[in-house]
Amino acid sequence: MKHTILLGGLTALLFSCNSNSNKQVAVNYPETKKDTVIDTYFETKVADPYRWLEDDMSKETGNWVKSQNEVTFDYLNKIPYRDELKARLENILNYERISAPFTEGDYTYYSKNDGLQNQSVYYRKKGDDEATVFIDPNKFTDDGTISLAGLSFSKNSKIGTYSISEGGSDWRKVIVFDVETLEQKEDTLVDVKFSGVSWKGNEGFYYSSYDKPEGSELSAKTDQHKVYYHKLGTSQKDDQLIYGGTPDEKHRYIGAGVTEDDRYLIVYPRVSTSGNKLLIKDLSKPNSDFITVLDHTDSDTYYIDNDGSKLFLVTNLNAPNQKIVTVDASNPAPENWVDLIPETDNVLSPSTGGGYFFAEYMVDAISKVLQYDYDGKLLREVKLPGIGSAGGFGGKKEDTELYFSFSNYHTPGTTFKFDPKSGEYEVYWKPEIDFDGSNFESTQVFYTSKDGTKVPMIITHKKGVELDGKNPTILYGYGGFDVSLTPGFSPINAVWMEQGGVYAVPNLRGGGEYGKKWHDAGTKMQKQNVFDDFIAAAEYLIQENYTSPEFLAIRGGSNGGLLVGATMTQRPDLMKVALPAVGVLDMLRYHTFTAGAGWDYDYGTAEESKEMFEYLKGYSPVHNVDADTQYPATLVTTGDHDDRVVPAHSFKFAAALQDKQTGKNPTLIRIETDAGHGAGTPISKTIEQYADIYGFTLYNMGFKVLPNKVDEKVKG
Repeated sequence: MKHTILLGGLTALLFSCNSNSNKQVAVNYPETKKDTVIDTYFETKVADPYRWLEDDMSKETGNWVKSQNEVTFDYLNKIPYRDELKARLENILNYERISAPFTEGDYTYYSKNDGLQNQSVYYRKKGDDEATVFIDPNKFTDDGTISLAGLSFSKNSKIGTYSISEGGSDWRKVIVFDVETLEQKEDTLVDVKFSGVSWKGNEGFYYSSYDKPEGSELSAKTDQHKVYYHKLGTSQKDDQLIYGGTPDEKHRYIGAGVTEDDRYLIVYPRVSTSGNKLLIKDLSKPNSDFITVLDHTDSDTYYIDNDGSKLFLVTNLNAPNQKIVTVDASNPAPENWVDLIPETDNVLSPSTGGGYFFAEYMVDAISKVLQYDYDGKLLREVKLPGIGSAGGFGGKKEDTELYFSFSNYHTPGTTFKFDPKSGEYEVYWKPEIDFDGSNFESTQVFYTSKDGTKVPMIITHKKGVELDGKNPTILYGYGGFDVSLTPGFSPINAVWMEQGGVYAVPNLRGGGEYGKKWHDAGTKMQKQNVFDDFIAAAEYLIQENYTSPEFLAIRGGSNGGLLVGATMTQRPDLMKVALPAVGVLDMLRYHTFTAGAGWDYDYGTAEESKEMFEYLKGYSPVHNVDADTQYPATLVTTGDHDDRVVPAHSFKFAAALQDKQTGKNPTLIRIETDAGHGAGTPISKTIEQYADIYGFTLYNMGFKVLPNKVDEKVKG
């Protein structure tokens, strides 16, 4: 079926300030063919007419992408204030950004972006000498689509590695170089994925990767992670397999790291994104075997530090909000663990630096930081500069200065230099940004979800906003994978709020804001709780007159893209605009692509049981687009190099919406080329993308000019 829609719906009104005010702009969706693919799950047949769009290597899919982008950009280019939004985004992002420094050997390193550089540049300085460029990723390629994805140093800081991502892919290349001369020392390592680089002394390092998959490296399944040791001066093909690769024991993700004292190798095998085994290997003993700390994946447990053979572990085993325990490496089983910092009512996220533990707690998603010594004695609460999110405090044991950052939704992130002995701190770097946060305010509310659960939400907007139900509002959510949405400043969001926009972020179940129980309450057969929490947040904003369905947009990415897709198909009446980004949208097949099978802890899979299949099919966005339904104006966004949530999810969802949508609301898909899941995206692409997203959103809410230029809001 082929549909034609009219751009907007109030053409003469919306273009009254435009030379094309008397013209209607027709949008014709490209034809999308349907195949007769049928899958059978527990004797139930399920059609998959757009299966062909999963083949990212086919010319046919490439042509479809090109034709969809032509239609989408033709639409977006005609939005009258798109260029104004782009100019404002460029202006607000054009400020110097400097990272906290760190020391390696004789040098102090930090990254800096002058403002509109596509990628931040790493600098270094020796003593009081002037800083010089160390690595400039902007020189990797002209368009900034190759990004720096990791930097590490040998123990003597004379040899380094840096990892690069091409086009936003999760696959990495690792370059080994001489730190002093910056000359590459050997052949580039390839096919590294979901891995850092952890040095053992000065002669080699550990990393993790998968075997190269058959077919497309951007979509083919990868579910056998392995840990390797690379000895300097040898070929990658000769790297030693350290852990993984056993056919009868698949681990989809395996992390590995060497302790700061070079004594132990710690390995974390996982079968999914939640829960890990834990093993240690004493590197001071030649040919030593791994010692098992945990042989099951019933908890998230990881090493944080050691003092000789005394290990410090962070765990949620029988402690849903996490705690720190100690145990001797010679006999590290859980029955020997001793609490050092016990579990509390709030979720713990600790770090170490300067010989201390810093216990960051989330209190209703707001940061609170306590400092402990290595005997577990509370030394002080670090009084933060305000109500918001703190991060950092990490460093080496011998560091005498640490750094932390602080921000909230209307306060740009500031970096502070912290004295761990006295607890005093001072501003190290504060951004000079064209935004006055004092004109904005955030309020935390608690609303009631469908089953009576109280859910927190932070609502941010200009001070004095009139609660008349006509404020353009973005409701942003995630709700999965134990991820916590804590207050943080974004110049991108600031541009939205400058337009009189409301920005609301609920802490949905499935996230980690209230620990393991909160996470589990939004997984598998309880996933509907997440959507119900999000729907209830929208209803609260409407009930309290922050906005109304005509002025509400919902947005989320990745698992949050699933959230948007499920919400808009379940309650299309609730919002005017839907913005699913890089979403997991085909819940029957997500686990067949790249490392997607590791998400089954949160989702379950269609093959595991009839009950699970029916539950997934019941909310899977691709399978719940109904004919003759008026869905909100939808702009699906994805990247052609996204190999975490493959773009086929977005392709199939957009095709289904275009086929079945009724009414005047447009359904468009914006496919970024040479872009992945989000990490390493050049600033130039970010500016273009958000000018399009905000322009599309405001235009479909009926604004003929930008809201900050008029007092009257015109409904579409």
